[in-house]
Amino acid sequence: MLTMPTISDIRELAEKIHSRLSDPEFRMNPYLRLMRLDKPTGTWLLLIPCWWGVALSAELFPNLWYMFLFAVGAVVMRGAGCVVNDIYDRNLDGLVERTSARPLANGEINLLQAVAFLALLLFLGLCVLLLFNRATIILGASSLVLVFTYPLMKRITWWPQLFLGFTFNWGVLMGGMAVTETLDFPHVLAYIAGIFWTLGYDTIYAHQDKRDDLQIGIKSTALLFGEVSLWWISLFYAATIFFLILAGWAEGDGVGQGYFWGLLVAAGFAAVQLILWKPDDPENCARRFSSNRAFGLIVLTAIIVGKMI
Repeated sequence: MLTMPTISDIRELAEKIHSRLSDPEFRMNPYLRLMRLDKPTGTWLLLIPCWWGVALSAELFPNLWYMFLFAVGAVVMRGAGCVVNDIYDRNLDGLVERTSARPLANGEINLLQAVAFLALLLFLGLCVLLLFNRATIILGASSLVLVFTYPLMKRITWWPQLFLGFTFNWGVLMGGMAVTETLDFPHVLAYIAGIFWTLGYDTIYAHQDKRDDLQIGIKSTALLFGEVSLWWISLFYAATIFFLILAGWAEGDGVGQGYFWGLLVAAGFAAVQLILWKPDDPENCARRFSSNRAFGLIVLTAIIVGKMI
C-alpha cells in the first residue's frame, strides 16, 4: 500500500540524488547527459510550475504525495524532451560550441539507441501519470503534442521561447487538476504567468548561442529582440508578476496578504537579476538563467505562505 512520503523522506532522497549526481562517473554516462541530469536547472523549471498548481489548489499546505510524483515526472519528462530535441538537432548541435559535446552530436549514442531510450523514458512517464486521476492523465497525455513539436519551432518561427512556455508550464494546469479534478481560473492565470516567465528566462538562455544560431539559421527571441532584449525581458517578468497577482485575486479568500508580499520579493529578485545580466557574456547568461529556479521557488513560497496568512 502506498504511503505519503514525509518531508524528511523527500529531503533524504534529494540528498542521495545530489550525491549521486556529483559522482564524476555518473556525470560521464552518455544516457544521463542525453537527458541532461548533469544540468538540473531545466528540470526545476519544468517542476516548479507543477508545484505552483498543487499549492494553489491546497486548502493550507500542498499535498506532498503529489509534489513527489510531479518531481519524479519532471525528471523523466524533461529527459524525454531533451532526447526529442537532440534527435531533431543531431546534425545541428555539432555546429554550436555549447552543444557540440552532446552524446548524439559527438557519436557516443546513435539514433536507434536514442529512440529506444526515449521509449523507455516515455514508458516511465506513463507509469507516473497513471498514479493520478483520470482528468490529470488525459491532460498529461495531451502535453505530448507540445513535447514533440516544440523542438521544431526554432526552425520556423522567431518565437520558439513562446512554445517552450506553452510546454514547460503545462504542469500548472496538471497540478490543479490533480488536486481538484477541475480546471480552475486561477490556474489558467498562473499558466499565462508561467508562459511570460519562460519567455523571459529562455530569451536570456538563448543569448548564449546567438552568434552560432545566426550562422546556422536557428531562430530565437534573442536574435529577434537584439539590442532591446533587456526591455522585452523586463516586460515579460512584469507580465509574470501581473498575472500571478491576478491569479491571487481570482483565488479570493483562498490566499492572504502573505502571497502578495511574496510576489513583491519575487519581483525584486527578478529586477536584481536583470540589472546583473550581461547579454554578451555567455557565462553570465547561464547564471542569470539558473537564478530562475530561485525565482520560481520564491513564488511557490509566496503561494504556501499566502494559504496561511
